[in-house]
Amino acid sequence: MLSLIGFLTILTIVVLLIRGKVQPIIAMVLIPILGAFIAGFGLGEIGGFFNKGITTVIDVAVMFIFAILFFGVMSDAGLFDPLINKMVAFSRGNVIAVSVATVFIAAVAQLDGSGASTFLITIPALLPLYKRLNMNPYLLLLLIAGSAAIMNMVPWGGPLGRSASVLGMNITELWYPLIPVQIIGMVLMIGIAIFLGFREKQKIERRFGKMEAAAALENTAENIDSTESEKSSSNKNPNARPKLLWINTIIALGVIALLVTGIIPAGLAFMIGLGFALPINYPKMNDQTERIKAHASSALTMATIILAAGTFLGILTGTGMMDAIAEDGVSIMPEAVGPYLHLIIGFLGVPLDLLTSTDAYYFGILPVVEQIASGFGVESVSTVYAMVIGNIVGTFVSPLAPAVWLALGLSGLEMGRHIKYSLPWLWGLSIVLVIIAALIGVI
Repeated sequence: MLSLIGFLTILTIVVLLIRGKVQPIIAMVLIPILGAFIAGFGLGEIGGFFNKGITTVIDVAVMFIFAILFFGVMSDAGLFDPLINKMVAFSRGNVIAVSVATVFIAAVAQLDGSGASTFLITIPALLPLYKRLNMNPYLLLLLIAGSAAIMNMVPWGGPLGRSASVLGMNITELWYPLIPVQIIGMVLMIGIAIFLGFREKQKIERRFGKMEAAAALENTAENIDSTESEKSSSNKNPNARPKLLWINTIIALGVIALLVTGIIPAGLAFMIGLGFALPINYPKMNDQTERIKAHASSALTMATIILAAGTFLGILTGTGMMDAIAEDGVSIMPEAVGPYLHLIIGFLGVPLDLLTSTDAYYFGILPVVEQIASGFGVESVSTVYAMVIGNIVGTFVSPLAPAVWLALGLSGLEMGRHIKYSLPWLWGLSIVLVIIAALIGVI
């Protein structure tokens, strides 16, 4: 009975999140409490489960708040602008170079962990370039989606934060083994960009002829030169601090170094970084307040989801529902399938992203798979890595991801065609990365 109540609780939450009927905080707080009442637990006991659950996720919630604020301020100050502008100029209108530059620009833009800001930075900057060269704009979305998704494995990205909440692990320790996977993933994305860029170049030449394609390239190079001179003479971003570029670079590198070394908690590293970044870039109190307000919504939204997840996991663990689900799951799972369940779900991660929201996948499916797989001797971190790597690559091709709709609105493209064009490549990339992660011992 306890297993059934737990399963129905999780299923109800997943359905509500998939259908978008309520905010995650509502589904992950009220439904587990109702399930606990049905299972015969009192309000006082539920309060104890809440305290234990919140304790496991509070560090992750703090980290998210200050990571989003820190990278938001760094982006406002123009830390990433010169690098992006140089990459656009370096491409010089060459189709293959533009494709490769797109991968790098998306990776840099995704450093703040926000898919929405990545599309806001990359699409307006690159879409005119793609159009002038007669390149397929769906290629632009594919390259941004793949590159940004791989970069999103950072601790302040949503998927890893949710996974750390489920396991109750230190998020930076969970991230370390994924760094080689990110590097390999970016190398593969560059390879995909070169291959698809070469294929795109051939298509353009077949459609428009080599002479017209060459003329478009030459005109584009001239336009880039004139655009660069305009940017150097006028700065359109009133919050940018170009004279403080090197100081901001040192601050950002210092924060990343603290994260990698793990000397202090991730939340404290971002607190320190924000403490330096705000007064250095915006000495006036009013300006500091405005910068915090500009990013507070994103920071608090993510933090509330993590805290709600702590409540959900605390109740399901404290009541024994998770253990009951695992025990019953192991008893009915075929012996041959159990040890490989995490890999099977990992291989299906991208299509699952089309059916489940991020919250539903990590807070609904992951805990169940982790509990069942652990019953067959699979380490919890292996299950998490398989499911994160397998799923995260498809983040920005899912119709359930709000950032994707923003990208389609900015580019004037269609969701159906984006899925048709991008899904085979991103799904293939995710499967390859899961296999590589298994071969190098991450999974």
